[in-house]
Amino acid sequence: MKTLTLAIANQKGGVGKTTTTVSLAAALAVNGFRVLLVDSDPQGNATGSLGINKRALNVSLYDVLVESRSPNEVIISTVRERLDVLPASVELAGAEVELSDVEDNERTFRLRTELEVIRKNYDFILIDCPPSLGQLTLNALCAADGVLIPIQCEYLALEGLTQLKETIDLVVGSPLNPKLVIFGIVMTMYDGRTNLALQVVEEVKRYFPDQIFATVVPRSVRLSEAPSYGKSILEYDPSSRGALAYKALAKEVEARANHASQ
Repeated sequence: MKTLTLAIANQKGGVGKTTTTVSLAAALAVNGFRVLLVDSDPQGNATGSLGINKRALNVSLYDVLVESRSPNEVIISTVRERLDVLPASVELAGAEVELSDVEDNERTFRLRTELEVIRKNYDFILIDCPPSLGQLTLNALCAADGVLIPIQCEYLALEGLTQLKETIDLVVGSPLNPKLVIFGIVMTMYDGRTNLALQVVEEVKRYFPDQIFATVVPRSVRLSEAPSYGKSILEYDPSSRGALAYKALAKEVEARANHASQ
């Protein structure tokens, strides 16, 4: 299987984007794949969720994008076998402004160019995007083979999906990344006791029947607790409903990746 780079994106916050990135990365690594998690969100929540002290970092993704540091100088090998992190720090917020002074093509392709250097070292590269459609997200979309979209099982989440789909269409319809695809949509924070959750899932299935994953991630206190311990849900509570859901999602992602490679 060739390396697959996925941008985990949704400009609406609070949809389980970082939880999905961290949990999926951990599950794929447990399954034997070499995984790089790229934290492209200035909040650095993915970095912190894996127990890395983002305030103590000397270098981060900011230095790769703005200071032209090699990713090899910045990537951190975690205590988890086969899972590395290209971390974020608060300085990354400044990258949005500083990249605006760079020429258009170089600015937009900066992340893609840098990831090409280390791409062969990994089976999966997962990019945790910020909850916006600025330069950092655009860089991720240009670097990715596909977009994995987490959607919270609430009505307003559908509006965010529409906006993101329009952005993806703009990227695909331009020279930026015409091969970009919606790799998959995963429904998160699902509460089967509510009619609304069921309706939102059915609505997404109606519009994106081929992209939606069969796995639905439940609303779970354990998923919310895990980051405060610097652990993925697979480490924090491997038998919980959330952990089992992300293990199942990893299997689906693997199957789609294999199909895409054929």
